[in-house]
Amino acid sequence: MTPSFDSARLAELPADLRTLFEAQRAILEAERIRAENEHRRAENELAARLHIESELAASKETVERLQLLVKEYERARFGKRSEKFDPDQLQLVLEDIEIAIAEVQEREDDRARRSGRPATRERAGRAARAFPAHLPRVERVIEPESLACPCGCGLMVRIGEDRSCRLDVTPAQYRVIETVRPRYACPKDSAGVAQAPAPAHLIAGGVPTEALLAQVAVAKFSEHMPLYRQSQVFARHGIMLDRAVLSDWMGTTAFHLAPIVERMSALMKLSGRLFMDETRAPVLDPGRGQTKTGYLWAVLRDDRGHRGADPPIVVYHYAPGRSGEHAERMLEGFDGVLQVDGYGGYHRLARAERKGGAPLRFAWCWNHGRREIIAATPKAGSPIAEAILARIAALYAIEAEIRGKEASIRQSVRAERSRPLVAELDDFLRAQAARLSGRSDMGKAVAYLLNHWDGLTLFLDDGRVEMDTNLVENQIRPLTLTRKNALFAGHDEGGRTWSRLASLIATALCRARHKQVYAARRTMPSGSGMALHCAAGILPSHIRALRSIRHSLSAQSASRNASRWSFGWKRVGLLRT
Repeated sequence: MTPSFDSARLAELPADLRTLFEAQRAILEAERIRAENEHRRAENELAARLHIESELAASKETVERLQLLVKEYERARFGKRSEKFDPDQLQLVLEDIEIAIAEVQEREDDRARRSGRPATRERAGRAARAFPAHLPRVERVIEPESLACPCGCGLMVRIGEDRSCRLDVTPAQYRVIETVRPRYACPKDSAGVAQAPAPAHLIAGGVPTEALLAQVAVAKFSEHMPLYRQSQVFARHGIMLDRAVLSDWMGTTAFHLAPIVERMSALMKLSGRLFMDETRAPVLDPGRGQTKTGYLWAVLRDDRGHRGADPPIVVYHYAPGRSGEHAERMLEGFDGVLQVDGYGGYHRLARAERKGGAPLRFAWCWNHGRREIIAATPKAGSPIAEAILARIAALYAIEAEIRGKEASIRQSVRAERSRPLVAELDDFLRAQAARLSGRSDMGKAVAYLLNHWDGLTLFLDDGRVEMDTNLVENQIRPLTLTRKNALFAGHDEGGRTWSRLASLIATALCRARHKQVYAARRTMPSGSGMALHCAAGILPSHIRALRSIRHSLSAQSASRNASRWSFGWKRVGLLRT
């Protein structure tokens, strides 16, 4: 701080001393200003250094966390077999990891925005996302606070607009349908009373509409939400529905919809090729107080791969075991090609003494054969495995090119391009089988391919046949998640209920993705069509329930094109003779 001086005494000094004094004071003032600037600069540098160190520490923490998340992601998805998660658990693990990564990225973006730097990731591309055309749109126009022109000429004119879309949701709203049936009588008491008959419902005299039954069924068998959790959801809306009540609804629905599933099963057996697979379904054994192992069998007709005219159908069957006798019973009346994995229980279906039809031809799964080779490959690698897998990959590359083409075209391409590769692989496998020990892992894997060779090569002679059973495995996979959430079925009949409702929902989902969609019939069948329905045991209330399932699936899956979610009865085949 500059010291103060008595200006009167300073004026008494000689001129040369005053000049010297003023010069000295100017030097001191300049030194003071320089010192203050140095101090301020030092404080700024310290603050900047602390800020940079904080940014570096935060960035280092972010990098370390991202590296950890990436390692977890890689381990979950690409780790060793012993380190991998169950496929259903893997989805949950990946979700959590991806959420954590997004949180870290958002923190970095927020820090960048606060410091005036550009964000680390761009969201501009998301603005162009195309939402399904069937979704209702609510347009909200935001006008400027004032349209008066600053120049004073009057109001501004509209020259354009900017549009942005966001996905919104309307929370579920329950309502009560109150049906009123007025009674009329003659005012002179000379005639009886006139009143419209009560409409038929799936649950006679019951509380739920077909739409509510469909919602509960879809939530349990498609969204994998057990009934006790649904009961809790209803309770949050002030609607007290016990789990036992919902169970009764589902059992009644499954019973009344059984004719639909039986009709679907009969129709799919008219096809020339089907897929089949099975999965465990734990069932409570009341006598022992434990669970026993039942099985859900999936039978699929899906001709989309070769542009077949018949739409896809999925029918699940419950059986208390995995014996081939159950498969034989389920496929009574079917003659043709059956695409399955290498499970030995199916072999009885190819025997001359097969019950319920002629011996079936098997098309075995290349994907299962490839898994055998991969499982037999040592950690250090194997040139034999690499050669086999490379040839199988070449076959799959050809299949990718002809997928969705007509069967005749597929068969022609396979004869020209795939058959030489298969013949080359056949020679290679037999050569390796001759030199490998039959007890070695690779020897067993090669033997597996050769033992199933006739069925593996059937796709070369039939353009309808696929190389693998992935299509039916995809229909089995959702059931495993429902099984994990529900733990087990209450009894064998519960497994059969499970299979009926799952069949209808899975078929509806297949039809949603069917590219050759027939026109949806949204009116009730009438005339001869209704007569055929009644002859098959299918009543109008059943049709309303199925139509409700279709609408419920559409409402709960807004990301898909609901215009394709048609469950028209000509497409299902219920009107066929």
